[in-house]
Amino acid sequence: MTVIDRIALFSAYDLAALGLLLCAWLGATFVIEHSPARRPSTAALMAGYRREWMRQFVTREPRIFDSQIIGQLRQGTAFFASACMIAIGGGFALLGNTDRIQGVAEELTQTADPIFVWEVKLLVLVLFATNAFLKFVWAHRLFGYVAVLMAAVPNDPADPQAMPCAATAGEVNVLAARSYNRGLRSVYFGIASSAWLVGSGTLIIAVLFTVSVILRREFASQSRAVLLAEAARTKP
Repeated sequence: MTVIDRIALFSAYDLAALGLLLCAWLGATFVIEHSPARRPSTAALMAGYRREWMRQFVTREPRIFDSQIIGQLRQGTAFFASACMIAIGGGFALLGNTDRIQGVAEELTQTADPIFVWEVKLLVLVLFATNAFLKFVWAHRLFGYVAVLMAAVPNDPADPQAMPCAATAGEVNVLAARSYNRGLRSVYFGIASSAWLVGSGTLIIAVLFTVSVILRREFASQSRAVLLAEAARTKP
């Protein structure tokens, strides 16, 4: 069976739903990470607080509190990375036993698709889980870099290297959070992709719901309103 023949096994609605899934995933990431200055996303607002955290860190004594926060952030990324590994293993186990999931899906959809179709649908979910795992692992490593950079900040705030070193730690902290957030979005859209097992229409609904929840949290949530109010209060 050629590649064209395999693609022909999917309907136009399936291909459109898959395209919507990928566009929503990539588009949401772009909008969140490149939000306009007049309407910053929650992630952009938190990036400012991360940089401010490192500036305040220079003069804080003792610095145990800051090291504890970094440790908690690394624990969070390690937890999600472990969860993604379990999801990847479960996905591959299902790929080796598609007959059972095919039977369940056919009872729900009343359609009889070839095994290859179900394997591709499962593979999409596994790929999202794999991408999330890689993002979480990289975020975990970057938070480790932040810990080392924080340890390299001189204890004397008057030291000319104190602020530049803290600023570097702040930027790496922002990059770590960006990778962590990308991992979370992969998890969100990976869960949405599982709706494809029921049908293309269900996948479209799941994608639209997922992207609306993500964008609402980034641009219209109460937490964002609190961050904006605090930023406006402290703005010189």
